[in-house]
Amino acid sequence: MSKILLLGSGELGKEFVIAAQRIGQTVIAVDSYENAPAMQVAHGFEIINMLDGAELDRIVAKHQPDFIVPEIEAIRTERFYDYEKQGITVVPSAKAANFTMNRKAIRDLAAKKLGLKTANYRYATSAEELEKAVLVVGIPCVVKPLMSSSGKGQSTIKSNEDIAKAWNYAVEGSRGDVVEVIVEAFVNFNSEITLLTVTQNNNLPTLFCAPIGHRQERGDYQESWQPANVTEEDIYEAQNMARKVTEALGGAGLFGVEFFLTNEGVYFSELSPRPHDTGMVTLAGTQNFNEFELHLRAILSLPIAEITLEKAGASAVILATANSNHPTYSGIEKIASLPKTDFRIFAKPTSRPYRRMGVTLVNATLETPIEDIVEKAKTAAKIVSVHS
Repeated sequence: MSKILLLGSGELGKEFVIAAQRIGQTVIAVDSYENAPAMQVAHGFEIINMLDGAELDRIVAKHQPDFIVPEIEAIRTERFYDYEKQGITVVPSAKAANFTMNRKAIRDLAAKKLGLKTANYRYATSAEELEKAVLVVGIPCVVKPLMSSSGKGQSTIKSNEDIAKAWNYAVEGSRGDVVEVIVEAFVNFNSEITLLTVTQNNNLPTLFCAPIGHRQERGDYQESWQPANVTEEDIYEAQNMARKVTEALGGAGLFGVEFFLTNEGVYFSELSPRPHDTGMVTLAGTQNFNEFELHLRAILSLPIAEITLEKAGASAVILATANSNHPTYSGIEKIASLPKTDFRIFAKPTSRPYRRMGVTLVNATLETPIEDIVEKAKTAAKIVSVHS
């Protein structure tokens, strides 16, 4: 069996560890704080600053993993090329992890090298540069740190008065040591989707999950649903874009590729080289394999014959409202009594306002209106309260 070094141990990592445990793999979970969700179910753990290259080198030498699986952005990813030279498989590849952990690299690859349709964008390394960039892309526009996750540091500029606030917020929300932002023209989209894309080894074909719709607030997803209502033309265009960018990055694994659907067609938005938060809807049993199982099987070169949509489903987030070092929960027994409804509590050791602490999961037949399923998931999420 293989040894996997998991870099980042949040809720997505936790579900990945569970999938790996089920087929006998050994996982060492790594994060910057103690008792992170994935550490609670892994064979072992390490607590380090993953932006410290020497510390990364130390734990790689200590554990001699077969695979290195990144789960977050704040990692000294340039070290991955050296690990590949040592014979360690970096997931999906050192190039993929290095490019996608930084919005600048992946956006330039998609827009400039591959010619994918994206929003007009510029970069800025200071508030003054941001002001100039906003003049180019126009108002309204969206500002994001080059390295961040779960919407941290993301804001919308609606007037010139918002520019300084957007810069400060982006710097505060940035992960890593890169002080730079991307500013994007606002895309007038009808909806957003995530296309979970699975690349395989041994010349096996790239596979796509049914599209996942999602709604965001503060740059972070609130509900996701599968299948999203997407035209065949838009699905074809999104799949072609996803195939191009994942082929350019190389390696095997699951990618979460985000798109805007507009009246002018499909726009590439972002890409994650790992299971996606919106893809937690697959834990509702919507597919024959959930996204974590797909990621693991692709990594291990286990052939995936097909991905089938079994049910319609939705997820909704359970958010904290206050800071706490010992969060507790109420209302779980009420969710447990609801038909075709499930939940996950991530067991994060601390809470803060708007921190994602769990999700509710609902499934139904494919004939059920997706709006009804989403509403049921949202209603279930409101039942749970996180207490400080």
